[in-house]
Amino acid sequence: MKVLVIWPPHVPSYFNAGHHTPAFMTAGHLRRDPRVTRVDVRDAGVLNMNWKAVGDLLFQGDYDVVAVMNDFDAVDGLERFIAYARELSPRSRLVTFGRLSSMNPGYFQRYDLDAIVRSGDYECGVAHVVDAVAEGRWPEGALPGVAVRAAGEWHDPSEPGGTLSADEWSLPDVDEIPYAAYDRLYARDDHKFCGIPFRRELVVPAARGCPVGCDFCEVPSIFGLKERRLSVDRTVQYIEDAFSRQPFEYVAFYAPTFTLNRRWVQELCVRFQRSELKPRWKCATTIHHLSEELVTLMGASGCVRISVGLETLEPDSQGTLPRAKQIEDEKFRTLARWCERAGIELNAFVIVGLPGTTPAGVARTLDVARSTGARVRPTMYTPYHGIPADLTPLQISRYNRQLLSTPGDPLAPEWYRFMFGPEDRLTTVYEAIPQYATHDAA
Repeated sequence: MKVLVIWPPHVPSYFNAGHHTPAFMTAGHLRRDPRVTRVDVRDAGVLNMNWKAVGDLLFQGDYDVVAVMNDFDAVDGLERFIAYARELSPRSRLVTFGRLSSMNPGYFQRYDLDAIVRSGDYECGVAHVVDAVAEGRWPEGALPGVAVRAAGEWHDPSEPGGTLSADEWSLPDVDEIPYAAYDRLYARDDHKFCGIPFRRELVVPAARGCPVGCDFCEVPSIFGLKERRLSVDRTVQYIEDAFSRQPFEYVAFYAPTFTLNRRWVQELCVRFQRSELKPRWKCATTIHHLSEELVTLMGASGCVRISVGLETLEPDSQGTLPRAKQIEDEKFRTLARWCERAGIELNAFVIVGLPGTTPAGVARTLDVARSTGARVRPTMYTPYHGIPADLTPLQISRYNRQLLSTPGDPLAPEWYRFMFGPEDRLTTVYEAIPQYATHDAA
């Protein structure tokens, strides 16, 4: 059997390399199946492939299964990709998986697809489709976690999708990832993407699931409230192996709440301090899950940036946040002092348009954050839960954390001033990371 795992071409509205790791992890997982003789994986969603190259891949590959990754703002090229696949690889079964189909599977039933991964880990859903094709008979009903189209009808999943323990994850093969394209997307810090400009990033998908329960976050709905996390041994082994194969300069830990397990973080920090590699690294977490002792240890072990969900400092809107996210000014200022002493850049996520907030309140939140020396990354409030299934591709693309999901807000010009206005406070944290190679983005 031959399988293609692909993120179709589109112009990304936002880029986080961590969001792209599922394509490579799914490919790795499928390679464990002895019936699968070949798995190709392509990330064409980072402006590094044209449609001719995609056509060549489909026509020459003659795949049994094509697994198409989706995301909230990446539906622009989906219809075109499906048309290419049906025309150039007509015998392929097409399945889509990703964040949007897990949150809004009904949206995808309009497309000429054979299956939609609706729940559970993406790897499990795509593997069920591969199993069905390998058995030589397309199922008349549905599959676990997967909606199936048979005889022109869509069938709901037979049961919830499965999940993998962390030790079952196939970590991304760094030789397959188009890092030069990633470097270029991170080169301009005024875009406020998550990466560090002028330095090459190794993403380590360290954990899935989160118990914090923010209603503007998709993680608990897709991956559950209980966290699954790699062992420290496997984490360190993966980093050391990746650095020996590619010119990486820092590590980005991809985990919803990196410091949720403090003992794990402490053990990792000690391992980094004792290692010959001593990598620089960054992470994202909540203020609630940090302490002065932990921040100090993280800085001493090579941490150069901590991102936290500040969200808002407006008292009237604090009640819309989980208790762990309800933060007073002084608590944030205290964290900023800890980070400054530890030599760590503090990066504050601020939500624009959060219910109960005002433009004046957002401006004050940004001013407080910047007064501490923190880098600020604003995103537009996006209600991922309850997205209608009958939206057009243009309407669904508004759920991209940059545009108002519903047009017509009279305050739109003021909200967009925070999102798209000029930004002259750019990061210099790359200066704390030794440069080992000259990249295209530099």
